Amino acid sequence: MELIDFSRTRADPIELFESAAASRVVIGRTGNGSLVYCLYVGPDGIIGAHPTGFCQFFLVVEGSGWVSGADGNRIALNAGQGVRLEKGEMHSKGSDTGMTAIMIQMAEIGDEK
Repeated sequence: MELIDFSRTRADPIELFESAAASRVVIGRTGNGSLVYCLYVGPDGIIGAHPTGFCQFFLVVEGSGWVSGADGNRIALNAGQGVRLEKGEMHSKGSDTGMTAIMIQMAEIGDEK
């Protein structure tokens, strides 16, 4: 067993994609590029538009925010809600009030639930 500290004080700023008020802590990674992050998005924070490099689950665990696809239409997300994005899907994420989310990036995602 290993204790994992993914508190906000350990977060690194996200500077890609014209992002603002957004940071992340890498929780784990695999040799095939799969990653698990904890994301912190502050009030009026954004991770700008970009294509996913992998299939992705974006799961809001605290606060509220939004995600948008290539069309720019924002879909509201509250704690306990999330989205699944396919590899290469254009998207952006943000929050008006602040949110914490877990993001899981995987080389591929099966349809089994």
